[in-house]
Amino acid sequence: MSRLSIELIPRGGEALLRDDAVVRDVLPDVTDINIPDLLRLPLRSWQAVRALREHGAGAASLNGIPHIRAIDIDPDRPLPGADDPGLREILVIAGDPPQDMSHRTWPNTTVDIIGRYRRELPHLKIYAAFDPYRRAPYRELEDIRRKKAAGACGFFTQPLFDRRMLELSASWLEDETVFWGVSPVIGPKSRAYWERVNRVVFPRDFNPSLQANIAFAQDVLRFARERGDSAYLMPVKVDLATYLAPLRGIFRPDHNPV
Repeated sequence: MSRLSIELIPRGGEALLRDDAVVRDVLPDVTDINIPDLLRLPLRSWQAVRALREHGAGAASLNGIPHIRAIDIDPDRPLPGADDPGLREILVIAGDPPQDMSHRTWPNTTVDIIGRYRRELPHLKIYAAFDPYRRAPYRELEDIRRKKAAGACGFFTQPLFDRRMLELSASWLEDETVFWGVSPVIGPKSRAYWERVNRVVFPRDFNPSLQANIAFAQDVLRFARERGDSAYLMPVKVDLATYLAPLRGIFRPDHNPV
């Protein structure tokens, strides 16, 4: 079943509800909301997903998917989301080391935490990440196999920034359940962030204008739709309505609950 997700930053309860309202008004094609887990913000991802649902922002056809940082999981405490009967899906990521050294972490891998969720909360669908940029592809594909063996049912890609990498990644993930990611890169600071943090190699002809980024997002949505895959949008550092409005109607996923 093809789906369209949007990633919303949990800056706070009221701000999250406002962003959610904009998404519903501008891009009703969205079926899912995925929430990153950012330690500098007041809401953890699973708390934000629950808050959206309990405030009535989530219709029956929308689904919240929290990101779970593997290195934050205390082996002696319940898993995040274990107390939420409405939670249906999660995305397990490794998690970058915290900037605040007082924040405790544990030496968990994503495979460890996927396996623990599968054992303790077997009703959940568990997704994992796919990143074609940070390391050699063969290592990423080895990790894909380990994540699937541990219980992952599909993958969210890191945002992709050109058609050639999109098609190459599709050849590597053939027959997998995939959410293809796209995020706008506007200006040199945004580009420098992706190059530094995610080791992205941009094509020489990359255009950082808003219109070029919207055009590429349209291309990714068509690509996912034609393959019967899913997609997600990460609209950071741009006005939500301005970025999303030109994408309306391109992706028409099923609106049946998962």
